[in-house]
Amino acid sequence: MALRFTLRQLEYFVAVGEAGSIALASAQVNVSSPSISAAVSQLETEFGVQLFVRKHAHGLSLTQAGRQFMKQAKKTLAEAGALNHLAGDVTGNVQGPLAVGCFLTFAQLFMPSLRREFVAQYPDVQVKQYECDQADLIELMRRAKIDIALTYDLDIPSDMMFRPLAVLPPYAMFDEEHPLAHLPSVSVEQLIGYPMVLLDLPVSSTYFLSFFTNLGTRPIIAERTRDMAVLRSLVANGFGYGIANFRPLTDLAPDGRKLCYVPLTGYVRNMRLGLVALERAENVQTVQAFVRHCQEFITDEKIPGMNMTPLLAGIDS
Repeated sequence: MALRFTLRQLEYFVAVGEAGSIALASAQVNVSSPSISAAVSQLETEFGVQLFVRKHAHGLSLTQAGRQFMKQAKKTLAEAGALNHLAGDVTGNVQGPLAVGCFLTFAQLFMPSLRREFVAQYPDVQVKQYECDQADLIELMRRAKIDIALTYDLDIPSDMMFRPLAVLPPYAMFDEEHPLAHLPSVSVEQLIGYPMVLLDLPVSSTYFLSFFTNLGTRPIIAERTRDMAVLRSLVANGFGYGIANFRPLTDLAPDGRKLCYVPLTGYVRNMRLGLVALERAENVQTVQAFVRHCQEFITDEKIPGMNMTPLLAGIDS
């Protein structure tokens, strides 16, 4: 019997079912909307069932048949992935799909170069990347949407493995005219009283605010943003200081204004950058190869895309 569908069609169908619209699914899988729409239509035609109810104002919702089809499609895709991993284990070749998550604030700095070097070494691996905040990375891992993630050691669940790669101490960043901008270091106590621009991401914001709660106080939050590039521009334009754990190679904000980075001292916790995965995932050869690659690529002394020299002095011994 001839196969009536392709794995790619199933992948697009699942993406639409989870996203609730073809446009959102298109953005998630990085494929044009017409291609996804055609794949879904082909599946409906081949199997003679309506998979979605199309609502003009509210996107798409799965029919009863579509929900059953979705459940089986996910199983089929998971089994296909397992076959790819098995083939790699049997032959000794690193091959097949690999879904990698990355904390969105630093994904722009080194994820593309990390990925480029990896696929150059292992051309038979098809890498797909996701940029999310910490909570979403954990959720995607639990749903088996990603195999492994590059992130910080913040609220890692007990059933997941964390492999540290590099220690990143916190620093304050200021505009050039800020009174604290040109000090060799600055304490949390010195920041009290000045307006702050907070990177307002789940888990991350709790980490930054803990510096102040440890002292029994709260910062003056003048601005909040979920985008690191926006934070850097707000700081460079004098809307407040910011706190972060990495420094790009350039000291310029996205709008071209100068930023000053100063090591933060006092009762603060260094962040650890590392890899998170479910324990069973580390038994997969493709994941093991990616772990080894990251261990060579990212260390305390070097992280591509980051200026490490000024930060090394701030690492606790």
